[in-house]
Amino acid sequence: MTSFNSVASATNVTTALLLAAGTGTRLQPLTLDAPKCLTEVGGVPILGQLVKHLRAHGFKRLIVVIGHLGDRIQEFLHQHAGDMQVDYVINPDYRTTNNIYSLWLARQQIREPFLLVESDLVFETWMLGDMLQPDKMAVSKVLPWMNGTTVELGLAWRVSAFRMNGDRRNDARQYKTVNLYSLSLESWNKIEERLSRYVSERRLGEYYEAVFAELVADGTICFDAVIFDAGRWYEIDTRADLRGAEKLFARPRAIASRSLIVTEPAATLA
Repeated sequence: MTSFNSVASATNVTTALLLAAGTGTRLQPLTLDAPKCLTEVGGVPILGQLVKHLRAHGFKRLIVVIGHLGDRIQEFLHQHAGDMQVDYVINPDYRTTNNIYSLWLARQQIREPFLLVESDLVFETWMLGDMLQPDKMAVSKVLPWMNGTTVELGLAWRVSAFRMNGDRRNDARQYKTVNLYSLSLESWNKIEERLSRYVSERRLGEYYEAVFAELVADGTICFDAVIFDAGRWYEIDTRADLRGAEKLFARPRAIASRSLIVTEPAATLA
């Protein structure tokens, strides 16, 4: 197995914010008695893999926004978070709001750079390595199974525009968002201000990408793209996605670091 340096440098992001309040309706009946992030891929809960990735890269603190069956998430992390500090934010309106509200609710917990993570992502541990510096955004080539927000990349792999609501263009510069962002405190302060505007206007059904799109468009914030291998990650929203992820991570895979690439069977995600 590839080993990872668990000692973060002084400039690395060491706090992660996980949005895990949603009901996971499209994964029912699996999510009727378990939160979406405890859905198993290859016999391992998604949340268990995310915790493994974070610990391997030296993360010290995890903030989790919970709602649907949040007590199950707390029980799981109590057993599996290791020495990471875990703090919780409760979204009492998780049934009627979108992730923009969950992100806004976490504002009082965040006063440092952090990694924003969606709780339905599976990927390889090594892929997180280039996301440890602030103001990075994970993107990948667009594959047929992918839907949702895309971005365009400009010079030096910088995100130049968001494309919302399935606005797809036949353009080699277009990439799929992975829903994984690292944010500097300066960027977060600007995002928080715009989030508060949306909340005051009761635009609680929006995705937080709408805020990111506005701020990138007017030059208020910027992201450098980190390219994720399109064949080594999956976003699990539906039963079809779950089948696709199971199939993908059952294949032999390359485990990579900056200095080593080896191939081994994939019994579980790594």
